[in-house]
Amino acid sequence: MQIWARALVVTLLVQTTSSFVSASLPLLGPVLTMRWGMPPEGIGYVSAMLAFGICWFLACGNAMLEHLGPVRSLQAGLAVMGLGLAFLTQPHWAFGLLGAMCFGLGLAPNTPAGSQILIRTSPQRHRNLIFSLKQAGVPLGGALAGASIASLAQIAGFHGTIAALGLLVLISVLAVQPSRQQLDADRAGNWPDWWRMFAHPSAIGRSIRILSVHVRLLQMTAIGVSLQLLQACVTAFTATYLVAGHGQTLGAAGQAMAILLSASAIARVVFGWVADRTDAGLLILSLLAVAAGCATVWLVNVDPASTWPFLTCIVLLGSSALGWNGVHMAELARLAPVDQVGEVTSAASLLGFIGTVLGPVAFALIVTVTGSFPLAFMIVASQLMIVGTIAILQLIRTGSFRDRE
Repeated sequence: MQIWARALVVTLLVQTTSSFVSASLPLLGPVLTMRWGMPPEGIGYVSAMLAFGICWFLACGNAMLEHLGPVRSLQAGLAVMGLGLAFLTQPHWAFGLLGAMCFGLGLAPNTPAGSQILIRTSPQRHRNLIFSLKQAGVPLGGALAGASIASLAQIAGFHGTIAALGLLVLISVLAVQPSRQQLDADRAGNWPDWWRMFAHPSAIGRSIRILSVHVRLLQMTAIGVSLQLLQACVTAFTATYLVAGHGQTLGAAGQAMAILLSASAIARVVFGWVADRTDAGLLILSLLAVAAGCATVWLVNVDPASTWPFLTCIVLLGSSALGWNGVHMAELARLAPVDQVGEVTSAASLLGFIGTVLGPVAFALIVTVTGSFPLAFMIVASQLMIVGTIAILQLIRTGSFRDRE
């Protein structure tokens, strides 16, 4: 197997597994909030803690990545997610928040470690496509979870479902072990006290300052933050909105999420291929931002009982609101200096996941105050349509539609 193919298999496997496990949080949201005595919108605070864990790693985890190497860092992340699963089994909401934070800490290495592996091994002419295939593991894992978690919970119960997720994590850790020696070749191993950096505030500033290397990095990061905010709210609240707002069963909501995430998995590959052919990553991201905002507005105005309009809305929402990540990550890696790919993608993702933290919290507060899920969806859609429109107008003004112009 060629090294780029091995790298893609390893990163896609870990990405899919970690996404499958993390998707269990919103899908089990009604069960978890009931166990913890929280209102349905309380799952937003759980999702925010997951995002906080991601931000914490992206701000301070680069030393760990350099010391352990990208593959070992991915394995360590999966192990931390296993710890998070153990916390979820506890009946008190505080343990649930701690478990969600562990999910975030374990999920976060996928972005910098995966980018470091793929930028070094992938052929340049297919880079967007390969990055998009790897990023397709995010919705693929979510779609598989959406199609199976509800049924698994009915058959095996809550604790049986958590045990099955833990077994999946263990199998994935062992499966990538044979590739570690080859893909961890650039491991520095010179940060024996890497763990101290997780409590070092200066790591955050250093991560963000790295984005000043290229003006397009700042543009890519800005639109990524806005897209990430909407994506966080769509993934965290759609299932709960369908159950609480439309009386859908947990199984029906899970099926809708499976369709949404399957559409996004296909869209990520398609948009990656288009970006390779057109060299217009920023334009594609700007158009997707406007489309995602429109699809979200449609979501709150369509009746789930109207099968085909609802399914069309879900497919468009998944394709646009969750289909952008591969192009975004590939463009960030392309613009970054070769020896700073991990830092650049970590910094951009850090800012994006700040939106992931604030988005669900603000969404939950809006629902708590107004009692309206549709209003909250409309607000997060509006900010994205504004950002996307501004980006398109700026591209028209400068005439630089292609990324290398």
